[in-house]
Amino acid sequence: MSAISPEHLLEQLRWRYATKQFDPTAKIPDALWSALEAALVLAPSSLDLQPWIFIVVDAPATRKALRSHSRDQPQVTDASRLVVFAARRDIDEAYIARFLDRVAEVRNVSPESLGGVREKLVGYMIRGPLHAVAADWAAHQAYIALGTFLFSAALLGVDTCPLEGIEHAQYDAVLGLEPLGLRTVVVAAAGRRQSTDAYAKEAKVRFRTEDVILRR
Repeated sequence: MSAISPEHLLEQLRWRYATKQFDPTAKIPDALWSALEAALVLAPSSLDLQPWIFIVVDAPATRKALRSHSRDQPQVTDASRLVVFAARRDIDEAYIARFLDRVAEVRNVSPESLGGVREKLVGYMIRGPLHAVAADWAAHQAYIALGTFLFSAALLGVDTCPLEGIEHAQYDAVLGLEPLGLRTVVVAAAGRRQSTDAYAKEAKVRFRTEDVILRR
């Protein structure tokens, strides 16, 4: 049943922390990065709709511009990789149709056979109660993808740091997201910690299990 040992899982989760100092000379190997990109693609989402785009920012000039809108956090420029998690501003019928076309392609069924699913999704996302809060819903889904990314990186021994202290509108402007119908939600830096990062040596502080898990 277990793909990895419980001990290894907990060891890696205890090992990870929000890295404050990345080694700017350390690059994530291509094979590891390809796996992390695949983990993003495989991230779960409500209704499987995947209302997101992940922007991998490599250009140094773009990283520098984003750092100026990130409270000068050095992770933005020093990490090996930077991922901006962007949510779709609107889920319309065209997007749902595109998603169902992909379902038909992957599962080798006819698009016509998915008519009932189409009606359900349109009724829920566009005509139903979710339409009024679709933007918040999409942002929440992006955080699910963020969690998948952080967890996957920990298992692979890659350091990460989620970043929320950013100017979202400025990120959108630098990356040209608004014309694409996207908005910045959160950012994650990934790479290898500096040996001088004091936070790596601090004990991880969590409430006791009985303080955060209720059993009924």
